[in-house]
Amino acid sequence: MLDDGFHVFDTTLRDGAQREGVNLTVADKLAIAALLDDFGVGFIEGGWPGANPKDTEFFQRARTELTLKHAQLTAFGATRRAGVQAADDPQVAALRDSGAPVVTLVAKSDDRHVELALRTTLDENLAMIADTVSYLRDNGQRVFLDCEHFFDGYRHNPDYALGVVRTAAEAGASVVVLCDTNGGMLPADITRVVTEVHAATGARLGIHAQDDSGCAVANTVAAVDAGATHVQCTANGYGERVGNANLFSVVAALVLKHHRTVLPEGCLREATRVSQAIAEIVNIAPATHQPYVGISAFAHKAGLHASAIKVDPDLYQHIDPVLVGNDMRMLVSDMAGRASIELKSRELGFDLEGNRETLGRIVDRVKAMELAGYSFEAADASFELLLREELGQPVRYFEAESWRAISERRHDGSNVSEATVKLHVKGERVIATGEGNGPVNALDRALRSALEGVYPELAGLELSDYKVRILEGSSGTDAITRVLLGSTDGRSEWTTVGVGENVIDASWTALESAVNYGLMRQGHASDPG
Repeated sequence: MLDDGFHVFDTTLRDGAQREGVNLTVADKLAIAALLDDFGVGFIEGGWPGANPKDTEFFQRARTELTLKHAQLTAFGATRRAGVQAADDPQVAALRDSGAPVVTLVAKSDDRHVELALRTTLDENLAMIADTVSYLRDNGQRVFLDCEHFFDGYRHNPDYALGVVRTAAEAGASVVVLCDTNGGMLPADITRVVTEVHAATGARLGIHAQDDSGCAVANTVAAVDAGATHVQCTANGYGERVGNANLFSVVAALVLKHHRTVLPEGCLREATRVSQAIAEIVNIAPATHQPYVGISAFAHKAGLHASAIKVDPDLYQHIDPVLVGNDMRMLVSDMAGRASIELKSRELGFDLEGNRETLGRIVDRVKAMELAGYSFEAADASFELLLREELGQPVRYFEAESWRAISERRHDGSNVSEATVKLHVKGERVIATGEGNGPVNALDRALRSALEGVYPELAGLELSDYKVRILEGSSGTDAITRVLLGSTDGRSEWTTVGVGENVIDASWTALESAVNYGLMRQGHASDPG
């Protein structure tokens, strides 16, 4: 367990789950909690026991199903109701009985919200805070208090907002968290307010920043600069509206820029894995351009960048990506120069250093193909096939004589697609047909049928992704089409690209490359037949 002097507090399971489109099951929440613990956060806010059955079940199951190495589980709830003692409030009882060692209470700190939303007096709101904090403290639980709408309240009535902080601290709250609930603050204002509140109250302060102004991470770091020692974040910045402060960006900034020890040793390297695993659980595609942990965070495309990186990666990277479990990637595109191609080739296992003639030929071919509509940024397999061809190592296991695909809509409303392929394989002419769900699926099945007698390993090859894009500069049904095809053999995945005058033509090109690449991975010697 880390020293208690600084808290990394995660609220993905509560605040993050308020993101539009996210609907976590109890099993999802347990799995995410385990991942957050792997990352080494100090506190995991599990939800609001007593407010809904799912959160109540989560805390019940967590007692026996979660073994946390680093984190403490935290229950969230509100202060007691007006006019009712904390000992008699059923929602406070649910917090008490949750089994969580820590409780995070939310309280109004903006006088307008007290009078208009809670419909009670300012004094009664302070009494609600003091009574609830002290009651849970007497029960043996640690208490954090979230001051909802604090920054708006401080601007409108600073004396009352400060009174909320003092009341909570005097009642025994370990941390008083200043919440930018509307997400409208900027870093300079955060710094000023946190500094003033700390000087006026002496309380231990935390920060909870929403991202409506695009400044949640910056605001969180600014609050730490001003004296906050508790940061509330969500994985990948999930949360209501535009989201919360991103856990991975905040922690990486504190560790790598501020040189603060806020995670157990070795945990920061779990950032990319945990980020992507949580994205899969919530069923949201990982943000490719997310700082630190996105797949594009250390991807380099411009030839000028590649030339510098070849000398020293630090010239165009603010950190070593390994520190957050990520990796540098070189992108092959029409912006590529010799350095880009050389580094990308090295990444794929080919040393072209000093081979200027070959590098120049590959650069020219890549640029010509990208001008025609190809894109190799996300199609490493197609680039490797091109590279091998230019190096005199072509990968081809069959020769296509012809192919055709037809789709038929029948009078009963059903649709049937059928494809025929004519290939030359190991000196033999093979004709095969296939039916499928659409012409591309039919072509895939026909191609497999033609080849599986010679290459039975193809039975384990599956298409995992299929993307179609109509290229700019073309119009309507005459447009040039690009297809990206994802394939897997159950152990790894690869992507190939095809371009054609129609979607079927482009799909065949990508499919042909995918099969050739898959057979190469199986160790077969190239044999064009």
